[in-house]
Amino acid sequence: MPRKPLEIETYGSIKTTRQPSGKWRASARFRDLDGQTRTVQAFGVSSNEAERRLKRAVQERVSSTGEDITRDMKLEALGEMWLDELIVDGKVTAQTVGQYRFDVEKTIKPALGGLRVFECTTSRMDRFLKEQSKGTPAKAKRLKVILSGMLGMAVRHDAMASNPIREVAGIASSHKEVRAITLDELKALRERVRLWESGAPMDGESGRHVGRPRAKGILDAMNVMLATGTRVGELLAIRWCDIDLSATPPRLTITGTIVRLPGEGLRRQTRTKTASGHRTVLLPCFAVETLMRLQLEALPNPYDVVFPSSSGTLRDPHNFRRQLRDARGDQFAWVTPHSFRRTVATLIDRETSTEQAAAQLGHSGTAVTTRHYIEKAAEAPDLTQVLDRLGG
Repeated sequence: MPRKPLEIETYGSIKTTRQPSGKWRASARFRDLDGQTRTVQAFGVSSNEAERRLKRAVQERVSSTGEDITRDMKLEALGEMWLDELIVDGKVTAQTVGQYRFDVEKTIKPALGGLRVFECTTSRMDRFLKEQSKGTPAKAKRLKVILSGMLGMAVRHDAMASNPIREVAGIASSHKEVRAITLDELKALRERVRLWESGAPMDGESGRHVGRPRAKGILDAMNVMLATGTRVGELLAIRWCDIDLSATPPRLTITGTIVRLPGEGLRRQTRTKTASGHRTVLLPCFAVETLMRLQLEALPNPYDVVFPSSSGTLRDPHNFRRQLRDARGDQFAWVTPHSFRRTVATLIDRETSTEQAAAQLGHSGTAVTTRHYIEKAAEAPDLTQVLDRLGG
């Protein structure tokens, strides 16, 4: 019966022999990563020293191939290896990697980091995700994606037979009803923002605004979002070179987004949120008028962006959201930058088609557009003539 081969990266029994020179030789059969079994050896002044040197040489040989993922590896170490693989792979944006790293460091490691890979059972993962979903379902869904990626990597390296995340219970999302802004609401909101930008007294103030000057360009940014359906990061990444006002009709190409990366700060990322996010949209008249005026008033900035910060740098999406909250007041507390995007999608869906709305927003299909961006009609269409045929 043939001898059973050694496991990959393991060695057989060690033999020691004394050499004519007086030194001792330790040797063993070692099976390399390529499956070939080779003899490794080491020398020492004594039998024990030769054996110790051989074991050290074999360990260094194994370590030189990189850290292996085993069932005994801790989850915190697996998380670091998975994040490194994401960076090398390059399919995920730097912003997403930064978010995943934050979640691994601040949530997964404190709660699960000490677990060995073989201890990451479906029941443990399920309990963890259910606990996370109680307060923040969206975060729990993201953690599920991260854990699935990490443990999927362990499966690929034969440290697990199957991915336990596949069998955990689904995470219920807190779906909010989509609300678009009506034309009357838009009129009132525009007037509110215009007065706020002008420094006029707001919400019971006795006189003109004093203190730090109010932000400018909120109303112009609103107009461009309502004309294009861009995300706020895409809006603030628009450059003058992306706009062709002389074309017929005038057009704008979405070529990037503004992101904040850990340790780097704000950056204009040339990748949009999705592949279909890179798109060209045609501009209606009110957007053309806004952009022509802005172009005449614009001061040069090193990024060539249409909506820079007050100091000429990239404008922070978080700061823009805060400025919009200040300008909109309590009456429009429900309005966010995404409200303009939903308003665009709802109008296009009702006037043309859901497919056209998805294309305008940069979605690859209509499922996300329908679920998250189109307000459902409160009243069914007039089908009385069709239904009358059922009257007999």
